[in-house]
Amino acid sequence: MSLQTQLEQLLAQSPRTRPRDAARQLGVSEAALVASGVGQGTTRLRPEWTALFQALPSLGDVMALTRNEAAVHERRGRYERVQLPEGAPVGGAFGEEIDLRLFPRRWHSAFATERDGRRTIQLFDHQGEAVHKVHLGDDSDPAAFDALVESLRDPDQSPLWTPGAASFPAEPDDGEVDAADFCDAWATMGDPHHLHTLLRDRRVSRRRALRLIEGVHAHRLPTTVSGPLLSAAAAAEAPIMIFVGNPGCIQIHIGPVRRVKAVGEWMNVLDPRFNLHLREDLVAEAWQVRKPSAEGWVHSVELLDARGEVILLFFGARKPGKPEREDWRALLAALPIVAPHSSK
Repeated sequence: MSLQTQLEQLLAQSPRTRPRDAARQLGVSEAALVASGVGQGTTRLRPEWTALFQALPSLGDVMALTRNEAAVHERRGRYERVQLPEGAPVGGAFGEEIDLRLFPRRWHSAFATERDGRRTIQLFDHQGEAVHKVHLGDDSDPAAFDALVESLRDPDQSPLWTPGAASFPAEPDDGEVDAADFCDAWATMGDPHHLHTLLRDRRVSRRRALRLIEGVHAHRLPTTVSGPLLSAAAAAEAPIMIFVGNPGCIQIHIGPVRRVKAVGEWMNVLDPRFNLHLREDLVAEAWQVRKPSAEGWVHSVELLDARGEVILLFFGARKPGKPEREDWRALLAALPIVAPHSSK
């Protein structure tokens, strides 16, 4: 029985099953499930990432989606100021609404789908996990979508998917680290963007780093902190930044949040142009963290999963050269701190 037939049977029984969940129930990667529809409304695209992203602004108003296991970030808008030079390890789209950081070395394959009047562009990593998706809507340009698909149509239109063979740097080894020395190094980073370099040079994972600076530059929060924080931000009309990502893409919301609603294990923001869906039951650790900048300390709330991977980051909305907003600091001051653990 083909994957497409199995999918149709699954959806007949559970029509609202998401593609990610359907793939797991069928024992395949999401990329393999999407590829199985090639020739039946799905087109495999050539992995020419610069050309693909340079074409996205032509689609007009769309919904950009980036997710990881525990959080889904959906932002409506236009792709603007795309910067992704050929061969560059890092790029971005710097629009007023759709704001992305892109890491194309993590990308493996792309597909365009058109079914029941719904059109999407979908990118996957080397293991078949979804990296980023573009959903067209009523205000999008279907002719531009057709032109993009034709210009990037891959000669290989077989309904099969093969994992990539790319290798990436090993995770930090988290060996012996002097906590006091690491705290000093943290305080002298100079800029929050230098964090990656500090962790790489010290061979320390983000979770270990937070435990090393616990009680000094980081404090534990309840793992259910997102609901109270989002609700307080909405009540105060305080603009915030929400980062959700995976190894291939980070998507950022900058602005207010208004409608915050819990549904089962999901904490949601359900605004007209921005949706956030967070599985609170998958949050293993929550931290309030401060990092140095030229304008003073910058504070964040960081959610980690059971593996120590970042689920989501909250910051106060801030422009370069400007100090952190006082309304954001007031929101953080109201959050309950959890007693530090004895072991680092």
